[in-house]
Amino acid sequence: MSDYAIRVKDVSKMYKLYNRNRDRVMDAFGLSKEPRYREHYALNELSFDVERGETVGIIGTNGAGKSTILKIITGVLNPTSGDVEIDGRISALLELGAGFNQEYTGIENVYLNGTMMGYTREEIDQKMDDILKFADIGDFVYQPVKTYSSGMFVRLAFAVAINIDPEILIVDEALSVGDVFFQNKCYKKFDDFKKLGKTILFVSHDLGSISKYCDRVVLLDHGKKLAEGSPKDMINIYKKLMTGTAVEDALAISKENDINEKLRETSGSTVGLTDGDLWRSHFVINPNLNEYGSKKAEIIDFAIVDSDGLLTNSIIKGDLFTIKSKVHFNEDIKNPIFTFTFKSIKGVDITGTNTMFEKKYVEIAKSGEEYVASFTQEMNLQGGEYLLSISCTGYNDAGELVAYHRLYDVLNVTVISDKNTVGFYDMNSDTKVEKVK
Repeated sequence: MSDYAIRVKDVSKMYKLYNRNRDRVMDAFGLSKEPRYREHYALNELSFDVERGETVGIIGTNGAGKSTILKIITGVLNPTSGDVEIDGRISALLELGAGFNQEYTGIENVYLNGTMMGYTREEIDQKMDDILKFADIGDFVYQPVKTYSSGMFVRLAFAVAINIDPEILIVDEALSVGDVFFQNKCYKKFDDFKKLGKTILFVSHDLGSISKYCDRVVLLDHGKKLAEGSPKDMINIYKKLMTGTAVEDALAISKENDINEKLRETSGSTVGLTDGDLWRSHFVINPNLNEYGSKKAEIIDFAIVDSDGLLTNSIIKGDLFTIKSKVHFNEDIKNPIFTFTFKSIKGVDITGTNTMFEKKYVEIAKSGEEYVASFTQEMNLQGGEYLLSISCTGYNDAGELVAYHRLYDVLNVTVISDKNTVGFYDMNSDTKVEKVK
């Protein structure tokens, strides 16, 4: 038996893009001497190996080719060139329920999908109790799946895919289906697969899961392998790609991974708190942000800076990070207050502070002056997505709070974590369990 479960060798996938349907027809029948299409490579000479018993993650921006390579590995797509070698039986969690027949009952679809995966009826019978227990949809398994809610549908599809006995598990963004309790079951099953020494190839935008579960990570960019190495190093480079980092900065972190030559092929804008460089240009700003205020003072720039000095909205839990806002004063203002607040994606205020609470006072900011407020702290929020709001406020002569400029929900912030506790905030407990004699 080979030491490798998956070997991807120089795989390319090219799509022909046509401007008009007429060009497609002429090309299909060979009626044109000149090509009427543009070549688009979703993958371009991609190579990597997955050793038996290894958990390998694939990350990259949208359009990097992550899902395409998984579909080629599982046989859903054929490569334009290159080879894929598979040594072991595969179960794939790609498009859940894609092979379900809406007119069949849940039970009938279990047999249908199991047969499509290459299992005999006897083998499916042996797994049926585990599948039904995992899906936990009760008597609905005897009803046509067209009557199912979307939640029941994905629960059954996931249960079928996860409760057979594969040697290789392929997962594409499929661990977060159903409610929080079902998600817990999914992750528990994922842990069980790892403990059993199964080979896992895992694609996810959830960098916390990538960091927690993966032994090694492959980073894709525009259909090419940009780098591969430890989860921490690859996540660092990925964060730079998300913010348009300079190549030389990426090289500084990834040098030890021997990927210098490939990184030189990428390009990006300079990252860092440099003169004349707008920090906010490195972030995706919420198009629906709530902005208001008198503009007597105006927030002209802002940034989130991680512990490596990079402009990024992805922060690793436990790391130091800084929130910066630059304010231009259009009038003389006494005792301006600089603020920030984190909200959940449901709009619940979680935490925040301001320069008044922190006792960092500016007696008077004169017209034409600019100030930068910096808040540095350890990231102890749980892994997940949050919204950042910043503002410049103050009190008028009557003692009333005045908003000079507020940017509510201006940026999203992703917290990357391999350990979450209950609620929004981690108490960082010093935990001991001792046997009593």
